[in-house]
Amino acid sequence: MSKPVAIEVYNPNGKYRVVSTKPMPGTRWINLLVDQGCRVEICHLKKTILSVEDIIDLIGNRCDGVIVDGRLGETLFSALSKAGGKAFSNMAVGYNNVDVEAANKYGIAVGNTPGVLTETTAELAASLSLAAARRIVEADGFMRAGLYEGWLPHLFVGNLLKGQTVGVIGAGRIGSAYARMMVEGFKMNLIYFDLYQSTRLEKFVTAYGQFLKANGEQPVTWKRASSMEEVLREADLISLHPVLDKTTYHLVNKERLAMMKKEAILVNCSRGPVIDEEALVNHLRENPMFRVGLDVFEEEPFMKPGLADMKNAIVVPHIASASRFAQTQNWTREGMATLAALNVVGRIKGYPIWSDPNRVDPFLNENASPPNASPSIVNSKALGLPVSKL
Repeated sequence: MSKPVAIEVYNPNGKYRVVSTKPMPGTRWINLLVDQGCRVEICHLKKTILSVEDIIDLIGNRCDGVIVDGRLGETLFSALSKAGGKAFSNMAVGYNNVDVEAANKYGIAVGNTPGVLTETTAELAASLSLAAARRIVEADGFMRAGLYEGWLPHLFVGNLLKGQTVGVIGAGRIGSAYARMMVEGFKMNLIYFDLYQSTRLEKFVTAYGQFLKANGEQPVTWKRASSMEEVLREADLISLHPVLDKTTYHLVNKERLAMMKKEAILVNCSRGPVIDEEALVNHLRENPMFRVGLDVFEEEPFMKPGLADMKNAIVVPHIASASRFAQTQNWTREGMATLAALNVVGRIKGYPIWSDPNRVDPFLNENASPPNASPSIVNSKALGLPVSKL
């Protein structure tokens, strides 16, 4: 690092040294680490994402685990291994930023934080869907600019969602939660594409359709598409929820954008590189009634040139997890911080891996001690780590 960095230290005489590359919400994650005998060091360097060199400096000569974001590759895993470390953990569910094979090579566990992001991400996708359909951001800017001179019948006419078709690409936990919101909330029909059949989602839509029919309303329907292209051609609103890997990079490109309806809406709260952003900008420019809602970007924190100028694009800064639970006043991100910390300390202490990483409530209950397990280690099988029997 080019200049001295403010490091906040908790439990300076702790047996194990754990570094967090940035401050995280709440204090429970800190307390849990301290209770397990860890010295906790929190970096306050004013960078959104630290460089590899910055993180290596933080690791130093002795470090047992790191809570980190940014790209993790062989250089970092080698440095942590030499320092005696056992674990990195993302404060995220996705780990496309991690070279897992390199982690395996050095015996480093890689943690992530699933199980707390399902509803909050689905809600943001639904919010972007409605905002884009009803042109809310455009209308808000119009009002704030003092341009409103009275009601006009053609002013900011948007898309009515009721009775339209919502398309979901990737019907896992988040995709299915989003689909349920749009089907039940707006009485939309569903078409989805996933490599695996989503039986629970299909049963939900069928049951809701029967309820509507019994009450004299038009029932909703569902269809499992045989290809992603089928979804793109048929849906009025499409939300992307795939994992990001080599097969889904630029999944939505120039050719696939051209398949979509001229007034379709595209939403992405998954991973930025799923969309060819340059092609998207051109498509938005050439099709002014096509609209998009984005929470993630191909080269975060940057946007491709021209995207910010598109009035038919709604862009927000990766805020899908920026919510709090009303009952407890805890942030979703506090839960993510807790899981990340427990991933690291679990490996340090030699605890087994939690058997169901999507059922993490026992780790988030503030009125009880968390299980002695790592909530989610993505390369646990490759490292031959034992699984909890609980």
